[in-house]
Order: sequence, then C-alpha cells, then structure tokens
Amino acid sequence: MKEFGTESIRNITFIGHGGSGKTSLSEILLYTAGEINRIGTIAEGNTVSDYSPNEIEKQISISSSLLHLEWKNKKINIIDTPGYSDFFGDVKSAMRVCDVSVMVLRSAEGVEVGTETAGRFVNECALPSAIIINKVDNEHSDFETTVQKAKDRLTSGATVVTYPVKQGINFDTVIDLITMKAYKYDTAGSRNVTEMEIPAELKDQADTLRLELIEKIAETNEELMNKYFENGSLSDEDFEKGLTAALINRNFTPVFAISSSKAVGMNNFLDFVSSYFPSPLDRIGEEATLAEKNDKVLVKPDPAGEPVMFIFKTISEQHVGELSLFKVFSGTVQPGLDLINVSNEKTERLSQLSVLNGHSRKEISKLLAGDLGAVVKLKDTHTNNTLASRNFPVKIRPIEFPSPVIRAAILPNAKGDEDKIATGLHTLHEEDPSFSVQYDPEIAQTVVSGQGELQLSLAVKRLKERYKVDVDLIEPKVPYKETIKGRVDDAEYKHKKQSGGRGQYGHVHFKMEPLPRGTGFEFVNAIVGGVVPGRFIPAVEKGIIDTMSKGVISGNQVVDVRVTLHFGSYHDVDSDEMSFKIAGSQCFRRGFQECKPCLLEPIYEIEVIVPDEYMGDVMGDISSRRGKILGMDSDGHFQIIKANVPLVELHKYSSQLRSLTQGRGAHKSKFSYYEEVPKEVEQKVIDEYNKSREEEK
Repeated sequence: MKEFGTESIRNITFIGHGGSGKTSLSEILLYTAGEINRIGTIAEGNTVSDYSPNEIEKQISISSSLLHLEWKNKKINIIDTPGYSDFFGDVKSAMRVCDVSVMVLRSAEGVEVGTETAGRFVNECALPSAIIINKVDNEHSDFETTVQKAKDRLTSGATVVTYPVKQGINFDTVIDLITMKAYKYDTAGSRNVTEMEIPAELKDQADTLRLELIEKIAETNEELMNKYFENGSLSDEDFEKGLTAALINRNFTPVFAISSSKAVGMNNFLDFVSSYFPSPLDRIGEEATLAEKNDKVLVKPDPAGEPVMFIFKTISEQHVGELSLFKVFSGTVQPGLDLINVSNEKTERLSQLSVLNGHSRKEISKLLAGDLGAVVKLKDTHTNNTLASRNFPVKIRPIEFPSPVIRAAILPNAKGDEDKIATGLHTLHEEDPSFSVQYDPEIAQTVVSGQGELQLSLAVKRLKERYKVDVDLIEPKVPYKETIKGRVDDAEYKHKKQSGGRGQYGHVHFKMEPLPRGTGFEFVNAIVGGVVPGRFIPAVEKGIIDTMSKGVISGNQVVDVRVTLHFGSYHDVDSDEMSFKIAGSQCFRRGFQECKPCLLEPIYEIEVIVPDEYMGDVMGDISSRRGKILGMDSDGHFQIIKANVPLVELHKYSSQLRSLTQGRGAHKSKFSYYEEVPKEVEQKVIDEYNKSREEEK
C-alpha cells in the first residue's frame, strides 16, 4: 500500500445520535473514493463498518470501526462510532486518537440526544469539530432550522460551508461556499459530479453566506480581523490559512449538507477534509508522562522521533486472536520492532501491521507518526496501554471511559462454568472497557456494570455465542452493614460440652459499645489475673471477627463496634482454642442482640443532567426513591441536579431516567457514605434473610 507522510494524514471520527446515518455515510465515502466497488446497506447487513453478527441482526452499530480511504493524495482515517448511549465508551476511545470530531445530524430531526451527549464529549476533549447535516433528501428536511439548532445547542461556531439548492426528494445539488460553485450529483453509485455556476436566483444568498463564512474566519484571529476591516474581505491565501487555524482553535465548525443515501455532497466534504482539516503535524503534539519520574513531556508527531504508540481499542477475532488498534504518536513503527509496555515494563515485538476497513485487513510495511493501524498478537498489552522506545518511555494520557450507570449480578445456569464465564467476561471488558466486571466478596456475587441494559444483555448473548455458557442477569444484592446503637456492660457466654473423654470449655464476658461511623472494629483485652489465659485470647478475637463477617441479624458484615473482653474462666483440661473461639462468637451474637442492632445502607451521590423541561419530573422521581436533593446548577439548556440516593433505589435508574426525559437525561453516580436504614426497610431485609435461611434448611 502507498506510504503517507504525517502531513498527508487526516484522522476523523463520526459521532452522533443512533440512526443519524454515520455507517451509511462511511460506506458511501469509501465508495466515492474507490476503496470499495459496491455500496452496502444497513438493511442488507453488508456494510463495511457494521460487520458483526449482532450489528447485522440489530441493524445498529455496537462497536466502533476503523476505516481509511485516499482522496487527493491524502489518507483519511475514519472511525465510525455507535450512536446509542450504551456504547459511548467507543465514542470516547475514538475521540482520544482523532484530530477532528464530525457530528452527524439528521436534517428533519435536528439535534438529538445522542448528538448533545457527543457534543459534551467534544467539549470535554477540547477537540476541533465539524457538522454534517445528513438526510437532506428527507421530505421533512429543514436544513436552516437544523443549522440554527446546532448553533444554539452544540457550538456557536457552526458555520455553513455547503448548503442545498433544493431539499427533500429532489436534493441533488449543493452550493460550496469555498469554491463559490454549484455541484450537481448524478445517481448514487455513478460517482458523477458536475461543477457549474451558482444559479442567478441563488447568488445573493450564496454571497451572504460566503460573507458570514469570511467574517467567522476573520474574527478568530486579530491579524485577519484587521485585514478584513481594512480591505472589506480576505485574500484567498489568508482565508485558506485562517480556515485550518480557526478549526484547530475551535472557533469555527464547518457545516455540510449531505445525503448519504443519494451520495450528494460527498466530494465537497472530502475536498474540504483533505484541504483544510488539520493533519497531526498541525496540532502541537500530545502531553504525556515520563515513566517513573512522572514528569510531563510533549510527544511530537515526528516520524523521525522515538516510536510511541497508544492502544485505543482491542478486538477479539475468532481465527486471529486479539487485534490491537493503535495510533502512532511519534516515530515510525514496523514489524519486528521491540517496544516496552510502559504500564507493566513488558517487552512486545510488533508482528504483522495492518490498516483496516472494518474487518478487512491490508498488511503494511510501516506506519508513520499520526497514523492509525492494527497489530495482532500482543502478549501483555491492552486498551489504554502505551508502547514506547526504551529511550523515551512515556505514557500517553489514558482514555477516560464513562462511569457505569447500571449494574447487574451474574447468575450461572449450570455449575462448573465459572472459569469459562470469567474468561469470557474478561475478554468482553478488554474489547469494551466501559463494560466492567468485578467479584464483590461482601455480597459474594460477580457484578457487571456498564452504560445501559442493551450493553449488558449483549454481553450475556456474546458469552453464549462464543463460550457456550448460559447466564442470567439479576439485581445485585445490596451490601448492607450491621451495627449497634446501644451498649451492654456484661454479655456472657459459657461454652461447655462433655462427650466422654476430653470435653470443651470456654467462658467469656464482654463489654460492647458502638464506635463512630467508619471506624471499623476494635478489640480490647482487659483480662486481669489470667482468668482467661493469654494463649486463648486471639481465638476469642477470631471468633468475634468470623461472626462479624457473616452478620447477626441479616447476613451482612458488622462494623463500628468495640468489644472489651474483661472476664471469663477456663478449665485446665477441657479448654482449648476452639472452645474459646466458639465462646467468643456466641457471646458476640448474644451481646449484639442486646445493643439495639440496626442496618446501614450505602448512599450514592448522583449527578443528573436533564433539559429544563424535565427537571420537575426527575426531581419528583428522585424524591420517590428516598433521595435528598443536594443542589442544582445550570449548563446551557440543561439543569444539573445533585442528590444522595440509597443504592437499593438505583437499580435500573438509567432506564427510568431515559424514559422520563425521552432519552435526553444522563446521570453518573459514586459511593458517598453509609446511613441507617428506615425501620420498615430494615424489617423487610431481615425478614427476607430469615426466609432464605429457612429455605436453605
């Protein structure tokens, strides 16, 4: 394959709401550039980027796809990302390695929730952006209104570059404000485009929009602004130089009119990308951390520099194994190169390098700084790892995946599948780090968490397809804690057992009292005069700790208790460590029941972002979940509600929030503290525990 220098590379990602046409757009761009010879469709399940069986079946993108094409001697790398919020982890990873995010909107629907969320990601990453208004051939298309909504809700820098002559089913011509020409597109698949003069009746509108474009570019730079005021316009050279600079500085977001189904506007978009989108060289470089020293260094996209590559995605393929997708941040990489994984100091030798179009791989001899590619069979390297030269061991800033918003416990349907399940879940996490897995010893369950119910249900489906294991998703147990509110000065238990021969004897007296929340457990040995020999005292403490771990009233861990062993007795022959362990355990149980036991529940702090019009409904719903509103803030058209809510009330909250806000609400949560459970809830938990114990018997 042809070799491209860093200055000739363009890295873009398509982001936006599900159904906005990102995959179809990727397909027609590949066809327009001659990378493929037939146009696949979502309905037929034969597009380049949606190739997995689950994507074909559900007709949605589930995982991001890496694509590439050549246009006017530039290599354009495209990452087509999913639009559904369950898979926003892939959106974040794509944005981490691209130089421009292209938000795709539907002309009839305008700015939808998925695009709003993606727009927030763009701002978080401080990434240059562009906007494609797709499906202008829709009979309800409203290009002008959608442009205005983009300005209001995404970026004030949104400025038209191409716009339609006619909208709806007759959309076949765009006016390009860069060249000030009209371009008529023949039928999709013909690749024929005719350049012509702008129709006389549209010339005034084109001049007005061209002036808006020039003003937008001029106002992003003081020198250009002065020239604009002096001359009333900008020279072509100043205008073109200003375009890329304004894009990089995020003052300008070009807007394009397109129909991916009719292949209208493709050439104009590709021309603009190749001419004005920044190359990796146009950006200052990547701030990274020098291993061990933690010093900040700038990694420049220099093909002659020390090699540094960053793994942004892992794909597990049945006949290939793990395929690691990477960006070369510095230097040149080629097969046979030895690099160090800066995270674990393991050495990796690069084997076969490829460039991808979906699952189609093309081997390549080397990749230069700024380029994207794939490598097979890395042994100890995963997503978010940096491979670098030993001379320059830097760590690229990792992708910040979205925090989980939903959790479920894994329930195997057959015994003996545990190892297969663990292997499968680990692989799924490698492929999508926003899907996380952890065994929680407190509740003795394997808990999976992620961005939505669809993501979790697909994980279960993949487990069955790849590993032949059946599991169910159930509501995870809540890790309640038990504690006490009162005290007892003398709890006593005597363990005495005689069964012929040597017996068992252990006798203890405890004082028990609560400790401040979060203190844990304190054991005090206050024995005087050896009434309990010192060799038995650790056994008493062990008996207490064992009982605390299993709980007394609900099967949950006991916390924040001080136990003082102050008296007891022993038998010269019958006393042993086991006897005192049993005595300690039973005395603790007896004393605990006398100390006003209560349950504590985990309280999570949630932050909910909702459009203004849904604020009342969402706050009402939080209150119905025993939530306490902590405060509110505003962010443009959105309200940010902060609240504390018990974990037990948050099961499937993300689904309820989407339902309440027509999909436009989002939330994140984190553990805050433990708080006493209301009496009616406490009794219900205790009753369920007692019932389960009866059933076990």
